[in-house]
Amino acid sequence: MAIRITSDSTCDLGHLVQKHDIGIMSLQVNLGDKSYKDGVDIVPADIFAFVAETNVLPKTSAPSIGDYEEFFEEQLKLGEELVHFNISAKSSGSHNAATQAAESFKGKVHVVDSKALSSGQGLLVMKAVDMRDAGKSAKEIVEAVEEIRNHINTSFVPDSLDYLHKGGRVSGMVKTVASMFKIHPLIEMDDGQLVPGKKYKGKMTMLIKQYVQDLKEKYPSYDKTRCFITHSCADQELVDAAKEKVAELFEFDEVIETVAGSIVTSHCGKGTLGVLFVYNK
Repeated sequence: MAIRITSDSTCDLGHLVQKHDIGIMSLQVNLGDKSYKDGVDIVPADIFAFVAETNVLPKTSAPSIGDYEEFFEEQLKLGEELVHFNISAKSSGSHNAATQAAESFKGKVHVVDSKALSSGQGLLVMKAVDMRDAGKSAKEIVEAVEEIRNHINTSFVPDSLDYLHKGGRVSGMVKTVASMFKIHPLIEMDDGQLVPGKKYKGKMTMLIKQYVQDLKEKYPSYDKTRCFITHSCADQELVDAAKEKVAELFEFDEVIETVAGSIVTSHCGKGTLGVLFVYNK
């Protein structure tokens, strides 16, 4: 009862939410004039169908301060203090709303900017769960995760730039050239915001192996506790290729496959895949 771990829905932890008793605050996905709650009443297939029909991306939105106040009040019935995680403040207003809402609870709610998204954020949530289960205090958990968040590899390789183009993140020319020459740019988190990295070329099942190889070379020392292979409904062949290469090059105690939720899928589209883990200094 002492410490309750919560997060907004962009942590993309799937079945681990229920298994580890994590409270989730859903962000909102808007398809035309209809609104849905991420992880509750919408799935990625709904987004793919909507975009195919309308050629328009969904709009996503953060909970309000009032929404967060209600959420925190309910969660505090299950614990004396909360440690709550949000998608990077540079990517959404969720963190700002949560921070303001927390002021109403007199130090019982501790809000952490993950400076990440998807299972990069999920890695922090799970580290907090580990520490909660080990009997650590809220203060100890917050101090630890705020240090660790600067050492998380949050990166993805998209199959297509279509959604990124529709969202105004890449130009039409870049999209056309990438499609023509089968170029797949790495997208990674740098200080809380997504930036382009290395450009891979060729078939996804082949280049994803090079991506994993590059991660091993860039991060030779890493936390072996867990690794996430997170994807937006990618083909099984691609997921298997990533798993095989991770098993070959790394020594994680646990490799967990998760499927990106509706918030992340709304921006990256189908077939994006990332290998995410905590690295050492």
